[in-house]
Amino acid sequence: MRILLPTGAVTAGVVREAAAGYPADVVVTGEIASFLSPHQLREILRKNTYDMVIVSGMSTASFLSVEEETGVPVFRGPRHAADLRLVLPLIGTVTLSRTIPADDFLADKRRKEAGFILHQKEEAADCEYSLRGVRIGGGSRIKVLAEIMDAHRCPGLRDEVDRFFDAGADIVDLGFGFDATSADVRACYRDLDDVTGPLAIDSQEPALILAALDRADLVLSLHDGNIPAVGEAVAGAGVAAVIVPSGCSLLENCTRAREAGISCIIADPLIQPVGSGFTGSLCIGETGGYPLFFGAGNVSELLDADSVGVNALLAGIAYELGASVIFTSEHSDKTKGSVKEMRTATEMMVLTEGRPYPKDLGIDLLVLKEKRRRREPPISYREAIDAPGAPGEIVYDPCGNFRIGIEDGFIIAAIGERAYRGRRGVDVFAAIQQQGDVSLLDHAAYLGSELYKAELAIRFGRSFEQDGNF
Repeated sequence: MRILLPTGAVTAGVVREAAAGYPADVVVTGEIASFLSPHQLREILRKNTYDMVIVSGMSTASFLSVEEETGVPVFRGPRHAADLRLVLPLIGTVTLSRTIPADDFLADKRRKEAGFILHQKEEAADCEYSLRGVRIGGGSRIKVLAEIMDAHRCPGLRDEVDRFFDAGADIVDLGFGFDATSADVRACYRDLDDVTGPLAIDSQEPALILAALDRADLVLSLHDGNIPAVGEAVAGAGVAAVIVPSGCSLLENCTRAREAGISCIIADPLIQPVGSGFTGSLCIGETGGYPLFFGAGNVSELLDADSVGVNALLAGIAYELGASVIFTSEHSDKTKGSVKEMRTATEMMVLTEGRPYPKDLGIDLLVLKEKRRRREPPISYREAIDAPGAPGEIVYDPCGNFRIGIEDGFIIAAIGERAYRGRRGVDVFAAIQQQGDVSLLDHAAYLGSELYKAELAIRFGRSFEQDGNF
């Protein structure tokens, strides 16, 4: 198979290096690869015979007419020439896209393949128990349990429950503090009666546990102190239970729960925070073969580190320990998004089966750091003008000033009595420009900077302050 790789003078060296060892001709068509025109490509194909053309993924021209005339398929390569070395080894096994850059196309293809594998594996997996159709234990994926603390004092409880399920939680746990009453518990579950997903109660108080048994599917947590009071009622309701050590060992309390008639038991060894016995608590000991509960939230909430990497590593530890349920929470601002992160992490562990490590799976938890740095050729210029810094005195735009913020996942740019709203900064600015609400170039540059900063704040779940640092 003979491949044509048209490129620009700027990236020719990178493309030739990537193409070394492949049956490919690198042809320079101008200064910039993305400026390739259908006419230029047509002229090259008239001179030589090729089986395939891979053009720059940054090219915006349509080469459909060239393909129809010559019969040679024209595919989009990666947007960055440095990524061509990752694409060429796949030729012959993957059909690239004629319209989508190869890096985007292959990433999307891998994600879809990963999703298919995850679905197939979960459908085929055996399990120990099932909570409203959610499989627990056996060969099934580690299930994510998300907690809502002080559920009786959560004004938008239903919305919060729905949000957690939408984010990927398999089970949503309602926590109740010591100020909660049995009436509070019943009211919370009554408001959630039509929720189809499994719900849990997190309390060690017998009266609160008993009040939840009409709807709760899982109880956290039973031990030798409360099993005598609620064990038979939990068993009679057919509710599953997470068992913890207390005055007695974990195995002894699991045995007590079984003797009380509880058939769906999950053993929680109580994972400790880093600095307070984390590694020691990973020495699980004897659990009687019951499915294992892993309290990741106890670690992430008490560690000042970005939750994405922490959750990925904790899911990996839980996977190696054979855990069936992993607990996470979003009690603090620094752990917002943990439910979605943990769901992705547990899916990565499923895709790791049969591999030596969780890498190149089709899904990942890379958010800020890149997997591979792109090393493009240096920019060519003759003269460099050092920027002296923006002037200290502000000249206000006669069109008016904007107040920029974020609200419910939207960028808001308000001026006077109206506001522009959008998901992307470029969209909001385009609307502002179309309405004639900006007239000075420096004000336009300022708006572009602030709007994109707001977009990044939404993307990364951070707070936004106009004129402040990101």
